[in-house]
Amino acid sequence: MFRLPSTVVLILALTAPALAQPAALDTLIEEVTPRIVELRHRIHQNPELGNREHRTAALVAEHLRSLGIEDVRTGVAHTGVVAVIRGGRPGPVVAVRADMDALPVTEATDLPFKSTVRTEYLGQEVGVSHACGHDVHTAVQLGVASVLAALREELPGTVKLIFQPAEEGPPPGEEGGAELMLAEGAFDDPRPEAVFGLHTFSEMEVGRVGYTVGPAFAAVDHFYVEIHGVQSHGAYPHQGIDPIVMAAQAVMALQTIRSRNLDPLQPSVVSVGIIRGGERFNIIPSTVHLEGTVRTYDPAVRDAVERRMGEILDGIARAAGGSYELNYERGSPATINDPELTRRVAPSLVRAVGEDHVDLLPPTMGGEDFAYFANAVPGFYFRLGMVKPGTTSGGHHTPTFTADDGAIPVGIRAMVTLILDYLAGTGS
Repeated sequence: MFRLPSTVVLILALTAPALAQPAALDTLIEEVTPRIVELRHRIHQNPELGNREHRTAALVAEHLRSLGIEDVRTGVAHTGVVAVIRGGRPGPVVAVRADMDALPVTEATDLPFKSTVRTEYLGQEVGVSHACGHDVHTAVQLGVASVLAALREELPGTVKLIFQPAEEGPPPGEEGGAELMLAEGAFDDPRPEAVFGLHTFSEMEVGRVGYTVGPAFAAVDHFYVEIHGVQSHGAYPHQGIDPIVMAAQAVMALQTIRSRNLDPLQPSVVSVGIIRGGERFNIIPSTVHLEGTVRTYDPAVRDAVERRMGEILDGIARAAGGSYELNYERGSPATINDPELTRRVAPSLVRAVGEDHVDLLPPTMGGEDFAYFANAVPGFYFRLGMVKPGTTSGGHHTPTFTADDGAIPVGIRAMVTLILDYLAGTGS
């Protein structure tokens, strides 16, 4: 992370369209923030996993309708909510998206509104918490809706609000997330010409925002491997075919894809996250299960990794006399911030929080299914500082992840400014 050079900030400020916002914007944000913070606490205390966000969706829909927004559609992609604010003046249509789902992570913070929710996930009892900041994302977007609804008569265009379930992925065997929302018409009637989104960042203080030009988040793939041998007594390994040894060789050999088969300048990750096999210390099992993730940006690199995984597993299994099964599932594609759109809207972030509080960020190997929306229309996705100055936060997807309420008004101001500038810059 590094600060934008002053020359870049100056160019952005000079090339941006005039800010289309009332003088009362600060007052509006100040007025709505206490209620929005309260809603964030309710969402945080009642987290729900992907495709199960029933209470969260009901809260969202209730708040939107309380603002006088009549066009509120629920049940999109199971639990998603789509609402439309039509401005009193003609102009373009834009979309803004927030994700609502939580994670199977037991919260270990000292927040007075911490989650104590438990549920069943993949056959196991787990804690549930907003360990990635989606409660903040949802709250910020409810705040954006509150401000834009108050400015509806002056709004030069239309804003589509998308509250998405299952960004972290739907449960196995189910469809969900951004891809299903699009399939069920989230971008239809009216269709936006651009889409915006934000995500908290556990390495950035409250008051700061950051963005990446072009590739921002990696494509996310999920692989499953079953390595088959022949079971035998641990004292007589020569009487069987050991899948544990094959699995150990496979884990090490898969790392050579990144180090020996791909251009070292092309970003990629091959990680094994699960190894499972065996029932007893003195029995060589018949099967070992491997599971993991692949992260890439280039489609050709994505293809090469999948191909080499099959070749490596085939060679190891054949050499040992065993066999294997590989199931390679392609998830969300890479999230690319449209360069032209980014150049156009980045100055809005500068105006919203000040030039000294905007950072240009390098790409990350994390994934984001906002990519599906950004593949349908030009998209821009930025990061929101969430760490209270002078404190630390646990990383994303960890029990100690802690996002400060102070991020909420900053996020509202940044997104509202961006939307208003965009609408004014292309309206009649």
